[in-house]
Amino acid sequence: MADTKTLTAQCYCKAVHFTVTLPTASLPLKVHLCGCSICRYTHGTLSVFHATLPDRIAPQFVAPSSAAHLTGYRHAAARSERFFCSTCGCAIGDVSVEQGTEGEWNVASSIFADHSEANFLINSHCLTDCLPGGPGAGGFEQLLPRLGDRELTVWNPAKDDSEWNMAVVESAPEVDAEGRERLRAQCHCGGVAFTLPRPTVPAVTDDPYLRKWISPVDESKWIATLDACNDCRLVNGTHAIPWTFVPRALLEPPMPRALAPYGTMKAFASSEGVLRGFCGTCGATVVYSCDDRVPTEAQAVIDVAVGVLRAPEGVLAEKWLTWRTGRLGWPECGMQYDEVFTKSLEKGLAEWGERRHGKALDFQVGV
Repeated sequence: MADTKTLTAQCYCKAVHFTVTLPTASLPLKVHLCGCSICRYTHGTLSVFHATLPDRIAPQFVAPSSAAHLTGYRHAAARSERFFCSTCGCAIGDVSVEQGTEGEWNVASSIFADHSEANFLINSHCLTDCLPGGPGAGGFEQLLPRLGDRELTVWNPAKDDSEWNMAVVESAPEVDAEGRERLRAQCHCGGVAFTLPRPTVPAVTDDPYLRKWISPVDESKWIATLDACNDCRLVNGTHAIPWTFVPRALLEPPMPRALAPYGTMKAFASSEGVLRGFCGTCGATVVYSCDDRVPTEAQAVIDVAVGVLRAPEGVLAEKWLTWRTGRLGWPECGMQYDEVFTKSLEKGLAEWGERRHGKALDFQVGV
């Protein structure tokens, strides 16, 4: 029996393609889901999916892929340098720069071809108490408390640990020149930043098409969903991405149809008629745009990644968003890729919805 096993990973555009060869005794690799502000604002998601590679093991690139296809991001207080694909923006992982652990890789497990529990075991949520709104406000750990019949552990550093201070980012309510509420969206480096209004503005309420994107239970909120599609997984490096849907014309400052130039935004055409925008500096997934949602320029609706929203009340922005909890988007993709995770998230999401609304909310997006 071989005492090593080789696992393969690649991003959506395949510019980043690598293998890791591991001792079989080290498998399955433990996967932690960190939802701190740094991870959310560099990914656009509710958490990262990271697995630490054993000592002295690093990705081996498969030609023509190479490290030259990666962009690195390291903020002033960083304990690691984060890497993402320069072309499609997919998060690849990070390398520790902290003394004593230099060179240790945490790879994005969601980009590996085989995420079976023989290879990867999701076992914990990290840094949940330092989220906006404080402990209990709700992050990804509220939606995914367990995998199958396994309770996921929750880890938080001591409050005097520097990791706590780095992870906490306070947000304040914002208003426009007329005093109307605005919600900020901003990646970690701040290179892509804008605000969005509530759907109570006449441009939305008086438009038959745009009204379809208002929450069916609270007309002061937009709708939000979690998607498990393969394309999204491979352009952000996580199992599931949260989206809300807003008119592009109502963003401040205005965003062009091509998505870029817009601050440090880079645009990637993932398929015909589909553009995805990510920060070219820190790698955060920011927006998704498709031609099918552009009846006119004034009515163009884009997806905004919830992970970059700066809602003071909490990660899930519940004062601004109504979450569809009765189902995931693209569940068939999730079931094919990681059945245990997908079933567990469907159940956890529905249970959270029942706690919030007395039932799991199910509605069509944009209908």
